[in-house]
Amino acid sequence: MYLITVFGNILIILAVSVDPNLHTPMYFFLANLINHAICVFCFTSTTVPKMLVNIQTQSKVITYAGCVTQIYFFILFAVSDFFMLSVMAYDRFVAICHPLQYTVIMNPQLCRLLVLVSWIMCILNSLLHSLMMLRLSFCTHFHIPHFFCELNQMIQLACSDTFLNNVVMYFAAVLLGGGPFVGILYSYSKIVSSILRISSAQGKYKAFST
Repeated sequence: MYLITVFGNILIILAVSVDPNLHTPMYFFLANLINHAICVFCFTSTTVPKMLVNIQTQSKVITYAGCVTQIYFFILFAVSDFFMLSVMAYDRFVAICHPLQYTVIMNPQLCRLLVLVSWIMCILNSLLHSLMMLRLSFCTHFHIPHFFCELNQMIQLACSDTFLNNVVMYFAAVLLGGGPFVGILYSYSKIVSSILRISSAQGKYKAFST
């Protein structure tokens, strides 16, 4: 399954790279499927290779530094993928619901800014969780009931007070998870309702293709 994920995302990267139509401003965020594919590849590579090594060597051990590093990159690529999908949803919303204003609203500067802000927020969020993890104290040896260092499990295993960590974790989950999710639902609901109002079948087909 890991190899399928790797080769599948490599195919996406190659397909987007060689298609000149996706290198135009209209398809800026579809071209960012490369970023999406890279995020998925890195996301799975954060946990799966270590799991496979553990299975092969029959040694289910990870260092504390390795665990914190795994948490950082796992959160980084998971949240960045979600942010990229929400930005792409907004892009398609403008393209279909406001086609005449698309080039004005989604100018190259705004597109680059949205991608940059998304990555900055993801990096800061991952860094915050990692630094919050470093303030916790743990017993010398402890068992993680998971195949990777999952943030919530790590917080539950801490020997020190975890109230602040829990507050930050749930607040970030609602803000950075719920916000983009609501944005995606809103964008695509408006897209579908806008398409359904189109009278001609050819117009609906073109809109769905977009």
